[in-house]
Amino acid sequence: MLNQKQQYGRKGESVAVKQLIKNGYRILEQNYRTKTGEIDIVAKDGDTIVFIEVKARQTSGYGNPKHAVTWTKQQKIARTALTYLKSTKQMGKRARFDVVAIHPSEDQDQPSIEIIKNAFELTGT
Repeated sequence: MLNQKQQYGRKGESVAVKQLIKNGYRILEQNYRTKTGEIDIVAKDGDTIVFIEVKARQTSGYGNPKHAVTWTKQQKIARTALTYLKSTKQMGKRARFDVVAIHPSEDQDQPSIEIIKNAFELTGT
């Protein structure tokens, strides 16, 4: 059973998937998990494999959700992305890391969605 925070996170991921599809992304995987970590969404944007972290906030009290993707979180995502590329035999493919930030709005049914392409680079993991 998911707690309230987890339920909101899942709802945020669902909103993100819909927005990504509207923007031409093709969803390959959701909640891709390995022993190294988890990637919320793996998608294709043209010929690029995109590893997407979704951050949603119920209030603006903690600031912009995109700032919650810390350097440590980026490293974990990068390690998991390498595992994905190796296991799917796509090491030579173009890849990038995007963040989808879901901002609260007065109308909770219509949050503001921000897609940050190339949100961070793959560095020494």
